[in-house]
Amino acid sequence: MAKKATAPDPDAPEQNPEQSGPAEPELSYEEAREELDTVVRRLESGGLTLKESLALWEKGEQLAKTCEQWLEGARAKLAVAMEESNGHQGERDADAPF
Repeated sequence: MAKKATAPDPDAPEQNPEQSGPAEPELSYEEAREELDTVVRRLESGGLTLKESLALWEKGEQLAKTCEQWLEGARAKLAVAMEESNGHQGERDADAPF
């Protein structure tokens, strides 16, 4: 089964490889995780041809990358928030435990 080539969306923002940080994935984390779960279940169930298995494996790899992108983005945001929080703590009374 061949994938259709799609023309770039003229309304979508251009992807500049020099931009800081990766572009947001097309699927939400939850959508990608759910699709990945479906792929894993199909692979585990067996009965697929080698070609079908390889195609599903590749799809699973892409979905896993999408999930990882979301998680890395969340980790980065959390790190920034923690740094900001720690920076504001220095403004508080030095004897305060929190």
